[in-house]
Amino acid sequence: MFRHPGKSSMMLPEPVLRDKGRLAAEKVYQDGEIEPLCRFVQEHLFAVFKNRDYAQANELTVKTAFLALLYNDILYIMDSEPELERRYADLTMIIRPDMRHGKIFDVLIEFKFLSLKALNLSGEALRSLSPKELETLPLVQHALAEGRTQSLDYGQGLATRYRNLRLKKFVVVALGFERICFLNAI
Repeated sequence: MFRHPGKSSMMLPEPVLRDKGRLAAEKVYQDGEIEPLCRFVQEHLFAVFKNRDYAQANELTVKTAFLALLYNDILYIMDSEPELERRYADLTMIIRPDMRHGKIFDVLIEFKFLSLKALNLSGEALRSLSPKELETLPLVQHALAEGRTQSLDYGQGLATRYRNLRLKKFVVVALGFERICFLNAI
């Protein structure tokens, strides 16, 4: 009988690499840590993209890369672009009512994409900067601040809609397909 491989198995055919991606995703909802997942996406999934892919790249591209690893409809009600008070959160993962007994978090992620052209930097230049140096770039600061404001607003909307959330809010900013900056929007 033919079994269709899952999303991550098609993108990550090596079992060891696929397991690393799954474990990085689990850190998000089990420990509230997004850094391992951001690092994994940056090092392994973004490496697949080529220069020609930049022509169509946007926040949806970034969200799709993360969603390929985070998708879990056994534990979560997964929702891309849910409407919250006439606005739209990028990605929410709300724990299913029958799974609320576990020690996992509800998740809200806001994604931003900054092109190399907008940053006025080459991929090589971005790769040479430390995470702290990346965070000092004005466009990155603006994207992180905007995403933080949005995630806090959307978090309030989710708290009104759902009860007893254990919500972790994150902002993920992709700098082309070279680097990722993130923050935990407390």
